[in-house]
This record gives sequence, structure tokens and C-alpha cells, in this order.
Amino acid sequence: MPERERLYRTEGIVLKRSDFGEADRLLVLITPEYGKLRVLAKGVRKVPSRKAGHVEPLMRTQFLLARGRDLDIVTQAEAVEVYQGLRGDLSRTGYAFYVAELVDAIAEEGGECRALYGLVDETLTRLAAGDEPTLLMRFFEVHLLECAGYRPELQQCVTCGARHEPTDVYFSFSEGGARCPRCSEGAPGLLRLSLNAFKVLRYLQAHPYSAISGLRLRPQTARELEMVLQRYLVWVLERNLKSLGFLSRVQGRVSDT
Repeated sequence: MPERERLYRTEGIVLKRSDFGEADRLLVLITPEYGKLRVLAKGVRKVPSRKAGHVEPLMRTQFLLARGRDLDIVTQAEAVEVYQGLRGDLSRTGYAFYVAELVDAIAEEGGECRALYGLVDETLTRLAAGDEPTLLMRFFEVHLLECAGYRPELQQCVTCGARHEPTDVYFSFSEGGARCPRCSEGAPGLLRLSLNAFKVLRYLQAHPYSAISGLRLRPQTARELEMVLQRYLVWVLERNLKSLGFLSRVQGRVSDT
């Protein structure tokens, strides 16, 4: 982390919060300059508290922080963007918390991460604006992996190095990319990807969201992409994601109505 004065300003998106002591809250932020930060918002559980409405999860807020011995302290907070379209829509809120959980799990503390911060802000903004969430989440997952240094190798076989031909491939989680059919024979723990799913995955990796937002995926292709990316993320993080269970319940509730 770059050297800081005792008081410093940063913009941050609140990923999560938890109660701390009798009246305080511990916040986890993602910031462009300092990566992930854990900060203490003193007195925000008291009524009234001027800071309380500006430090809720899934808000982009301008903070003035004071350097503390163990945790930095929120001295001022002013919400910049509340992503209003997420409020009151249980499904979109679920996707937003999925984004927050992934970022909290994969982001490092103390390092500049402007690309990741921009990705999170863009994803929440587009989710709140009503963009189709399934494609948006796949784009987010692909570029989150890249920001975190886990960009999957999709151009050549991770085993033999040959350029991929237009055929089905097999994703190797331990090798972080796709194997050609020849190198996949008899190998355990691989996930087969159809040619269509593989093409879309490479397209997502190589283009900005503006170029892919109009894509319409076949249901089978969408399921393949979801499976390979979420399984790869679980492998990278070495843990399951709680928000996926919540999303599954919400989507089941929607489909029943």
C-alpha cells in the first residue's frame, strides 16, 4: 500500500458489513488505490447517525479515513452512487451480492486495483440499469479472473501448446485453461466444453462489454459457461460461494410464479 497521511480520502464500494462492539460496524471496501480495505465505522448503529445511510452494502461512497492502529476509522462518508435499480429487486440484489462475495474473496488488501474497481462499478451500474444478468455475470467472472491473475488460457492447449482447432475442448481447472481433445483422452477431472460455449468464452475474454451486450445465448451454451466459470472460481478460491445458494432459491421462486 502506498504511504498515507494520517487522514486520507478514497472512494470505495461497500462489499459487506458486520456489527462490531456495541455501536460500530466493520466495513469491507474495494477501493481503486488501496485494494480491499477493512475499516471501522464508529457509532453508525446509534440513532441518529449521519454516516449510517452512506455506508450500506452495495454503495459507492467517498470516504475520509483516519489511520488507526489496527483498523482505519471512517471519519466522513458521503454516498456517490447507491445503484438504485438493485433495491427492491430480489434477483438483481442476489446477483449484486454474488459480485461482492467474489470480489471480497479474490481481492488483495493493500494493492492498487483500478481495473478491478472499474469492473465492479460497471457491473453494478449495468445490473441496476436492467441489463440481462446472466451474460453480465459471465462477463464479470471472466474479467475478474483476469484482474486477479487467473486468466484462463483459451488460445492454445495448456498441455501440448498447440493452437486450438474448431472443435470441442476440455477445461482443466488445475492447469487453468483448455486442453485439446488429444491431450484430454483418459485424463480425470476435466470438463468438456462444446465448440459454441468455447467460442463465446473466448469472445467474452477478448472484448469489452459494449461488444458483447447484444449476444443471445442458447440455454445449453449459457449453462455450460456458468458451470465452467463457477467451478473454476471455486477451484481458485478453494471454497464454495454462499451467494450461489441464495441465487438458486430466488430463481426457483421466480420460476414457480
